[in-house]
Amino acid sequence: MQVEKLKVTIWAADAARAANFYQTVFGASISRQNPHITELSVAGGLIAIHGGGEGKQTWTGLTFQVADVVAGAAEVIAAGGKCAREPQPENGEPPHLAMCEDTDGNQIMLSRARS
Repeated sequence: MQVEKLKVTIWAADAARAANFYQTVFGASISRQNPHITELSVAGGLIAIHGGGEGKQTWTGLTFQVADVVAGAAEVIAAGGKCAREPQPENGEPPHLAMCEDTDGNQIMLSRARS
């Protein structure tokens, strides 16, 4: 089988709000949109946001690698998202993980490349 495209689909009670969140925080661009789904391109990956979600907290498996998870977590919060707790240093290194969620309760992770 030849795979044409790989994308992750998440659900949102308010798909327009969720799309705006990913555009604002991660610089996503809309690659396709119709009344039911919005596909966003982020760093070569594809996120499909499907309307009709319940807005409940749901683990997505989405991980965004960023240079600074503390600054990234602050951007998530500024855009209306949440982070369960402040990113914590580990073994004398700057924080490398932040557990957050978007405006529709979809849980995401921010990570930093470790040395």
